[in-house]
Amino acid sequence: MAGRIEDYAIIGDLQTAALVGRDGSIDWLCLPRFDSAACFAALLGDRDNGRWRIAPVNSGHCASRSYRGDTLVLDTFWETPSGTVKVTDFMPQRDKAPDVIRVVEGVSGEVSMRSELVLRFDYGSVVPWMRRIDGHRVAIAGPDSVWLRSTPTLPMYGQDMRTYADFTVSAGERIGFVLTWNASHARRLRRIDPFAALELSLKDWESWSSQCRYEGPWRDAVLRSLITLKALTYAPSGGIAAAATTSLPEEIGGIRNWDYRFCWLRDAALTLNALIAGGYLEEAHAWRDWLLRAVAGNPADLQIMYGIAGERRLPEYEVPWLAGYEGSAPVRIGNAAAGQLQLDVYGEVMDSLFLARESGLPTETYAWNLQRALMDFLEGNWRQPDEGLWEVRGARRHFVHSKVMAWVAADRAVRTLEAQPKWRGDIDRWRAMRDQVHAEVCERGYDPVRNTFTQSYGSRELDAATLLIPQVGFLPADDPRVVGTVAAVRKELDLGGFVRRYSPEAAGVDGLPGSEGAFLACSFWMVDALRATGRRPEAKELFERLLALRNDVGLLAEEWDPVAGRQLGNFPQAFSHIGLVNSALGLARRQEPAD
Repeated sequence: MAGRIEDYAIIGDLQTAALVGRDGSIDWLCLPRFDSAACFAALLGDRDNGRWRIAPVNSGHCASRSYRGDTLVLDTFWETPSGTVKVTDFMPQRDKAPDVIRVVEGVSGEVSMRSELVLRFDYGSVVPWMRRIDGHRVAIAGPDSVWLRSTPTLPMYGQDMRTYADFTVSAGERIGFVLTWNASHARRLRRIDPFAALELSLKDWESWSSQCRYEGPWRDAVLRSLITLKALTYAPSGGIAAAATTSLPEEIGGIRNWDYRFCWLRDAALTLNALIAGGYLEEAHAWRDWLLRAVAGNPADLQIMYGIAGERRLPEYEVPWLAGYEGSAPVRIGNAAAGQLQLDVYGEVMDSLFLARESGLPTETYAWNLQRALMDFLEGNWRQPDEGLWEVRGARRHFVHSKVMAWVAADRAVRTLEAQPKWRGDIDRWRAMRDQVHAEVCERGYDPVRNTFTQSYGSRELDAATLLIPQVGFLPADDPRVVGTVAAVRKELDLGGFVRRYSPEAAGVDGLPGSEGAFLACSFWMVDALRATGRRPEAKELFERLLALRNDVGLLAEEWDPVAGRQLGNFPQAFSHIGLVNSALGLARRQEPAD
């Protein structure tokens, strides 16, 4: 059985990632990309669906684990009656092929260890043929091959469709394991030295982390979140995956299980903000360029998400041979929400490109031409109902957040032309659209009796996304309607002191049965809203409670279950870490004596 979601740590090479449990088992790994089929899928099934465990043979426990400094190199210490051993896990930034490296080092005494490798390609369904080639154990099936070797060379043996290595490590002794993926038809790649790769990986990450220019409160948490965002980056394209996993449930035993190994446009503005504030203009530039490539084409065909290299087709299907995390079925691959109409993404694209210009990234005229085309489409379609940012699978509605983001699109278009008067565009028409959207939202999306904006026109349901109204500039934070909305959301969407997205139990809202936990990004939005409305001590207190939800290596999933006291949803979740960074930056901007 897989561990709790918070029992895992992430390692990665900026093209894919693996999840390593406290028990020494890598239970999730997709090769060669984030969105490739998994060869270790025990996370969503059992060990017969693929894993790689290195741990003491008979006894011992994980005494502690941590990332080594400001890197993505993971150290796990095991204590046994006969001694202590350290296992270091990492994935070096690749040259041509992905490598997973595990270094076992004796700290004291003498410890008997075992490596158990269970390779299952195609999400745990294909058992490969194993052979010995030049000191490697090689697994081959279809297009995939995986090569395993150790330094120094250890005897390995097969049993019950698994590959084992039993060995003893003494104080000061190091044994390195290298697992490399390669296309089965390609020539074998050159060997790498696991110990030299470790030193190089440490230097790579330390060099990157040293560029962080944030020096305010909670710096360690902010930098760990920025490292996590970097780990979710697909370096060849600059895209950022929403998470490294698929189908980790929003409710244990429920069906709210989705594939998050893709790039969402709505993350663009917040991601750019976090990266730029942290001093990472190169990553922000790459993300901006990915965005421009991905959304090029007919504005009517704009998608809410794309593949990590900008792919448009993300068909959704189920894999019935995987039982799901703790029985939470179905396991889904792909995401049908890519075909939904979500008008808010137009605002998010316009806002992110506006932010890029304001932050000093080079201005590109073709980017403005794309924005003009997006505005032409939005002008004629902003009055349509849509599925909203939460990707509901119920009926389309006039979601307030979608309309607010349509206002954002018009506002950023107007402000861009005010700063660039020589650029082409009908500023008067866009000003008129901005005023029309604003008036309609304030009339149809606001409940004057309860003094709150609602989830959709005519609805009594609330939506945490309305907390963003002051952040995007739709209304000032001291507007009574904003203050009322913050109070209403805080009361009606409360779950154990944190914030839900909306009420999933409300009839017809999202078209799905069951419930979910508190949404961590929304809880960070509440931090920002409390701070903006003058309740800084309460904002800081909530922020500190959110920090306490991180696991022992500083990672957050999508949601939190306050009853069971555990993380829920895909992991680690970029949106949660973006929220952490932006809330910390907001709280640090203007320190008060009470702080």
